[in-house]
Amino acid sequence: MIELANVTQVFNHGTVNEVTAIKNLSLKIDEGDFITVIGSNGAGKTTLLNVIAGAVFPTGGKVFINNKNITKLHEYKRSKLIGRIFQNPLLGTAGSMSIEQNMALSIKKGFRLFTLALNRSKRERFREELKTLNMGLENRLKDTVGLLSGGQRQALTLLTTVLSRPALLLLDEHTAALDPGNAEAVMRLTRDFIESYKMTAVMITHNMQQAIDYGNRLVMFSDGEIIFDIKGEEKSNLTVAKLVAKFKEIKNEMMNSDEILLDTGV
Repeated sequence: MIELANVTQVFNHGTVNEVTAIKNLSLKIDEGDFITVIGSNGAGKTTLLNVIAGAVFPTGGKVFINNKNITKLHEYKRSKLIGRIFQNPLLGTAGSMSIEQNMALSIKKGFRLFTLALNRSKRERFREELKTLNMGLENRLKDTVGLLSGGQRQALTLLTTVLSRPALLLLDEHTAALDPGNAEAVMRLTRDFIESYKMTAVMITHNMQQAIDYGNRLVMFSDGEIIFDIKGEEKSNLTVAKLVAKFKEIKNEMMNSDEILLDTGV
């Protein structure tokens, strides 16, 4: 479905601040994959999502979706196929608009406001969809989104993104800014939506236990490269201890506590 072929991403090329964020990376994301991505800060994880989403064009290599070369396709055009949720709960919704207006925008894929028509049947549909969040938002359709808590707002972002039916869902540490209770609730919703709608998803997380518990495939990044890619039964047999040991084995070095590779979730 999605393929990155020999992708390299260099920032500040030719300067003293030159950084190679991704190094000659090749990755295939199959339809139905739910990939969790882990790695230390600066490993290249977010750059990977930026390249897939079209937020940056790679310095080298190509990006394909359904065998079509989209390497130079702008982000706003890819957004018809790709949904993305960020760490900050404020980024995924329009805070000055109501819950029902945000939901109407999502199913219109960003059409101009004057094309929105909110009627009884749509409101009833929105209420039924909101019930899946178990947050009581089905009774607050006309409330301004800016009044919601961070957890409620991120859950709404997840729902509205899913309603737009993207071919690929990108999750960039989307629970990292939430308290543990809300983070767990949003992760359960994430799994339920992905399974119910048979979605393809890539999720960055710093929580190793989360990376193990969710998805069918785990990819570990280090210094702009994939150093570990595991799926299926092998992934289901992973533990945090095994994952840490694998990283040490591959890198042949002890983790520095100041570096903070990942969060064990303990």
